[in-house]
Formats: sequence, C-alpha cells, structure tokens
Amino acid sequence: MPSYILGISAYYHDSAAALLKDGEIIAAVQEERFTRKKHDAGFPSHAIRYVMSEAAIDPSDLTAVVFYEKPLIKFERLLETYHAFAPRGFKSFATAIPVWIKDKLFMKQQLRKKLKETGIPNQVPLLFPEHHLSHAASAFFPSPFEKAAILTIDGVGEWATTTIGIGEGNQITLLKELHFPHSVGLLYSAFTYYCGFKVNSGEYKLMGLAPYGQKGSKQVEHFKELILKHLVDIRPDGSILLNMKYFNYATGLTMTSNRRWKALFGFPPRQPNEPISQPYMDMALAIQEITDHIVIQLAQTARKITGCSNLVMAGGVALNCVSNSKILENKIFDDIWIQPAAGDAGGALGAALAAWHIYFQNTRPTRPLDSMQGAYLGPSYTNEYISKIIDKFSISASYFENFNELAEKVASLIAEGNVVGWFQGRMEYGPRALGNRSILGDARNPEMQKRMNLKIKFRESFRPFAPSLLEEDSLNFMEHGFKSPYMLLIDKVKKERCYDIPEHILNSDKLFDRLYFVRSDIPAVTHIDYTARIQTVNKQINPRFWTLINAFKKLTGYGILINTSFNVRGEPIVCSPEDALRCFVNTDIDYLVLNNFLLAKTDVISIKEKLGQYVFDPD
Repeated sequence: MPSYILGISAYYHDSAAALLKDGEIIAAVQEERFTRKKHDAGFPSHAIRYVMSEAAIDPSDLTAVVFYEKPLIKFERLLETYHAFAPRGFKSFATAIPVWIKDKLFMKQQLRKKLKETGIPNQVPLLFPEHHLSHAASAFFPSPFEKAAILTIDGVGEWATTTIGIGEGNQITLLKELHFPHSVGLLYSAFTYYCGFKVNSGEYKLMGLAPYGQKGSKQVEHFKELILKHLVDIRPDGSILLNMKYFNYATGLTMTSNRRWKALFGFPPRQPNEPISQPYMDMALAIQEITDHIVIQLAQTARKITGCSNLVMAGGVALNCVSNSKILENKIFDDIWIQPAAGDAGGALGAALAAWHIYFQNTRPTRPLDSMQGAYLGPSYTNEYISKIIDKFSISASYFENFNELAEKVASLIAEGNVVGWFQGRMEYGPRALGNRSILGDARNPEMQKRMNLKIKFRESFRPFAPSLLEEDSLNFMEHGFKSPYMLLIDKVKKERCYDIPEHILNSDKLFDRLYFVRSDIPAVTHIDYTARIQTVNKQINPRFWTLINAFKKLTGYGILINTSFNVRGEPIVCSPEDALRCFVNTDIDYLVLNNFLLAKTDVISIKEKLGQYVFDPD
C-alpha cells in the first residue's frame, strides 16, 4: 500500500499543509488562499482537506501527520527569555503566557482535536521535528543535489535562528546553530518596523526600498557605522551578537527601543501612512548591505565546514533575493537552490519530507531537476467549472479551443498596453506568482510600473515589478543569466539596454524624480539600481506561460513580460476563478484569462455588485 504523509505548519504565520505519496509531493498550499486572510496563522483545515482531496484518499489512509516544530521547546525558550530579562517584559509576559497555558502548551491535544475535526483519527501517528530541521529538509530533499551544504536563516524557531548543515542521501546533519535572541531575521525585521512596514510581511518592501538609498553616501555609511558599533557585532563566521538594549522583541510588544533608536539615528520611527523620506531610504540600504555581508559570511562558513560545492537555502531570510544573489556573484558555491516556499509555509513540506526520509528511513532518488514541479502544487479548476461560473453570472466570454491562438491574442493585447489577469492550472505554493496566478503587462512600457502599482495593486509606488523571461533568452536581457525559476534571485539588466541617469536625477532627494526616470528599454521591470528580480520560464515546467511569452516575443522581439502576483495589497494571491473575477472587476485590469476563456472588462462590469467589493487591509 502507498504511504501518505501529511505535513502541517500553523499558529505563527502562513499556515500550510503538504502531502506526500511515497515521498513524492502530491500537493501543498497555504491556508490563506482559502480563507482569504493574508498570512493566516490558524489551523490549516481547508489546506488539509484540499491536499487529501488531490490525492483522493481517506484520512485513515495517512501513515503519519507531522507538525513543523516542537512546541514544548518553544515554550521553554519563552520562559527562559522572560526569566533572563526580568523584570523587563512583564506586560508581554502577562499577554503571552495565558495563551500558551490555554492552547499552545498542550499543542498535541490541540492538534489532535483539530485533526479529528478534519476526519483524521487519533490512531495516525503525530510527529514533531524541530523548526529548523523542517526548513533544512524543505531545502535539501526537493533539491537536485545528491549532496549539499544547507543554510537556514529566519527570525526564530524554537531556539535556533540560523543553522548550517549538510545533506547527503536521505540524511541531514545540522553542524552549527545561532540561538535566540541573536537573529539575522529579527534584525532585518526591526528595521522593517522602524521604517513603517509590518513585520512578517513588509520585509520585502524594505528590500525594494533599499536601492533608493544613496549608495556610498555619507549618511548611508554613517548609518552602517552606527549599526555595527551599537546594534550588531558580526563575527568572521557570520554569527552575530545583538545589543539587546536596543531591541524590544524578546520581552516587549514592539521590535525596537524607539527612544534609543531615535537618539542613535536622529529621527523617529516612521508611521505606516507617512511619506518616505531619504533617511528611511538610506536606513533601508544600510541594513540591506549589512545583511548581504552577513549572508555572504555564513555562506563562506558553510562552504568551509561542509566542503560541498552546492548550497541549498530556506527560512524567511532566504526570500531576500538580493542577498541570495550575492552568494552567486561572489562564486562561493558552484550552484544554489532555494526552496520557493522558504518561509514557515514551507515548513509543512519540510516536516513531511523529514519524516519520510529521516524518521522512516526511505531512500532519496537522484534527480536531474528539483522535485517541486515548478511550485505548481495548489488547486486547479477545469474549463467546465469555469464555464459554469461564467454561466452563473451571465458573462460574455470568448473560448479558445486552440491555446496557441489564445496566447497570440493575449500577447497582442499586452503589446497594445493592456494589463491582463492570467489564471492557469495549479496555483503556486509560496509567496511568488510564477505564471499561473499572475497579473501581466508589457515590460517596455514606461507607464506600466506606475499604473500597475497605483491602479491595480493599490500599493506603494516605489515597489518594483519582476520580469518573467524565457529561460533560453536570459542572457539577452541580464548580465549573469542566472536560472531563477522561483523568482528568488536578482540580476543586472545588460548594460547595453540601460540608459545613464543624469546627475541631477540621481542625486535628487525626491523619490519620484528617480522612480519614474526611464533607465532601460525594459523600464517597467528595471529597478532604480538597474537590477531586476527575475523569473526564468522553462518550456517543460510551464508550457502555457512559456507559450504566451514566446508569442509576445514573436510579435515584439521581446521574450519578457511584467509578472506580479494576482492580488491587491493586503489580500492573498487569488485561488479560485471567483477570486480572480472579484479582483478583476475591482481593479483596472483590462482583460482576464481563465484557462481557455478570455474576458474583457466590459463583459463583467455589470456583475461587480454580485461579486462584492474588496475591503482593503493595508499590510
């Protein structure tokens, strides 16, 4: 009989479920995609039901359920931390401890209760690997490498905040750990908080803001000196010690000691709706450059102590594509592979894989490619289902029997300046839209970045957009030609495609002067520092998305499109056709593609009230 292992992550942020059949990934999905609550931390009951329905199994068929961390060790860390910092933190202690005593301390019973509600009987074994082992397993076991160094970096698991290990065959050995409260992830999150963004969701905004800092300027260098002198001591092996008198997260209700930070840097924390001034941009650049330095040193240590030529990565900091790219640029490893669901959602998959390979001692097959199936592991919807939705709302839509004809039509619409919602096949697992739940536009159009940010995504104007380009054309557009199927690396736009920025624009203290200057022949995806967070699209892994980009190339000579996630600010990526329609009618998206159906905005405007308005929840 087949063996089915269910992995789950829950109760912090980005709850998820993943299912293996004899070690192969059947399905994986975040709970937020069903509840429509961004970063949903609740028990992933919808996700569990979906992954088991994808496998068409009864709950009693499960071999094991695996939770992604050890709650009792996390509780031990909580108590020891409050004891170490006492009497500081009593307010936080009084808030946190009742919740733990009521629910989390008895996590096994809580999980059994919730699992039973989804039909999973108590007889199914329940396993608890450590948090960073789950991250390490999510990075190594799906990778294409037989042997690799493993680097996991996040905020905190139980005690570990960073680990270096080695994976070979079906075994993982963790060799070094950095422990709480000293954390690269929490250091970065502290600056996220101080710059006015939300912790655990706004870190990528800080990364996008960093290039607006004046690189090499006196202020940026001064900020770096202050950080290194007062906030963090970086050791040669990449480990760090934080000066906890400047941080409040260990026992408080905020990330930083705002009084001390204001005295140190000379300005207060930015409020979320305030304009972003140059000091915050320079602060973002300073901490990004320091994070890059730490990650490079950690990678060098991993290479030194493992002797491996390949590296795999996971943990929330592994979503920092700028730091990831520095590892490749510095040629520390021959190749790196990063788990596309690198954050806590990926812990569900890692937990299941750790159980299959380590606990149950099953061998790991050698593969030329990774086993993530392009990260297309979520729900899909048939043309028949979509047809019923169209009929239900009495919408006019065009159906294309021949997909190539649809691709050619959509390519021409994009070339004419239209924005297209693109909904195909199985939904992506992880935070990135990779061509199945995407909003697409013309990277050549200098107005597209502004329009898509303000009129479609309803988000900060400085946020960059990523390009999706044909894998075989990468070197036509990018300096290094990195393969980046999961949008987790940046590359430099080729010099011959770039335009020099005049000195008065480059040194302007006005964000919009620099933001809207046309700096290449693909301006909508060229960030202010001439970089782009790239997705390289492989014909075998996503033939439909590849066909669309190739059709655009045949039409325009450019095998590249803007690709941003199909959602608006504060909302998860769309999951169902109904979600896609709701987003479509409430934004300035011009056309919507649902599998083989093409809908124009004029076809659906009449159903806006039936679908309901969005209630935006700015994150």
